[in-house]
Amino acid sequence: MDVFEELVRLRNLGQKCALATIVEVRGSIPSYESAKLLVREDGSMAGTIGGGCVEAEVWNAAREVIETEKPKHLTFNLGQDAAYDNGLICGGQLDVFVEPVLPIPHAFIFGAGHISKSLSKVATLAGFHSVVVDNRESFANRERFPEAVEVHAAEYEEVFPQLNINETSYLIIVTRGHRDDMRVLKLAIGTPARYIAMIGSKRKVLNVIRELEKEGVPRAAFERLHAPMGLDIGAISPEEIAISVAAEMIAVRRNAASPWRSLSMSVFAAESRAALEK
Repeated sequence: MDVFEELVRLRNLGQKCALATIVEVRGSIPSYESAKLLVREDGSMAGTIGGGCVEAEVWNAAREVIETEKPKHLTFNLGQDAAYDNGLICGGQLDVFVEPVLPIPHAFIFGAGHISKSLSKVATLAGFHSVVVDNRESFANRERFPEAVEVHAAEYEEVFPQLNINETSYLIIVTRGHRDDMRVLKLAIGTPARYIAMIGSKRKVLNVIRELEKEGVPRAAFERLHAPMGLDIGAISPEEIAISVAAEMIAVRRNAASPWRSLSMSVFAAESRAALEK
């Protein structure tokens, strides 16, 4: 199996993997420089860097890299460690670089108004694949969203099951009204999406949450919600709001932890803290 073809296949399926490459060789080893091993999320492999204990250690490192999404550099000295003795006359050293290979993140934008139009463009420029959904064909169309990889003009409940939403997905709820926002939010919180955001004032957001609680949705289900969405940069216009949301998506994607970052998840979290402090 070709490692690169498999890597592309996994990426297109929205699955993470790790690619291990022998980047430097000193002396004799049971493989060669540039040999590659691909490790999938389920632990299965494609390719090889020579087998044996070295490959076993690299496999363990690859699983960690998939989890943390951070690369690792490993060095092995085959002549000094008996654990690497494979019966061959190999006493060299090798360096292995293990890197995460992540699928292109998809930004699922529910609602096709002014903010969505700007957000789809900004998100695309930031490396996301935009998917736009709205129940109004006059808004959800290719003329308004030429950069989107998908545009759906249908009811949200009808389209939602067709969307490939996974742990690398970003869901942004910006429909034309709070009733539609509530419909989509109820669907969104049942997904493993990495980022779920909804537009609206603090009052509106809390009202939507309370309405869904009345329908039996547990409060804990909203702890992942970023709302009001976007970083607090004083955004007013649709374009500015789109930039603030895209910036928050990037911060989540890159696991940023800068103290200036006021993640919008704090609205619900603040209310929870206040209740606990009473």
